[in-house]
Amino acid sequence: MLSTCTGRRASSLLLSLAALLCCLTVLSVRPAAASPARDTLERSVTAILDCIKDPAYADTATRPAQREKIAGLVRQIFDFQEFAIRTAGPRWKTFTPDQQKRFTDAFADLLLTTYISKVDGYNGEQVAYTGEVANKEQTRVEERTIVTLGDGKKVPVAYRMMLKNGAWRCYDVLIENVSLVKNYRTQFQDILSNGAPDELIARVQAKAKEAAANAK
Repeated sequence: MLSTCTGRRASSLLLSLAALLCCLTVLSVRPAAASPARDTLERSVTAILDCIKDPAYADTATRPAQREKIAGLVRQIFDFQEFAIRTAGPRWKTFTPDQQKRFTDAFADLLLTTYISKVDGYNGEQVAYTGEVANKEQTRVEERTIVTLGDGKKVPVAYRMMLKNGAWRCYDVLIENVSLVKNYRTQFQDILSNGAPDELIARVQAKAKEAAANAK
């Protein structure tokens, strides 16, 4: 099994991410001219939100199809290969091409299943954009927001995005300055320090299956 303590922390981050990502278009404060990265993020989130609001999502008979649509939209905005490379860290280069593919697929399944199982927690929190920081080449940006929860608590959330093959994709999320990638990297490095890539892949696959079973 994956580390229980770290796993709970990662799941908590994903729960927050699910709720926060889904509400970016609700009462958000937009700049006069949004950047291409921010436009990409908001278009994807709007499409996800539309799926959740669709009556078909509330119907247990048609919800699986809606979840498939959400999964496709999430794959469009999140670069799961970048997530996999960054969470595996320096050990990524020691993976064979087959191990890299299987790890990427397993990790994507884990993130997607956990994300989709949590979207029911959306309840219209308010989001305000507070700025964007870009590198000199304008190929990487960090979209910064402040989310106001129902109890009035303000939570900083940042989305790290990169321009890849002509499209803006998200490769990390920071919730209260805690990186989703670093959180998983710590957990995975603990496993890789005592085991081989195949052991990590097997554990992530098992965790993804567990998440899928719990989502039904």
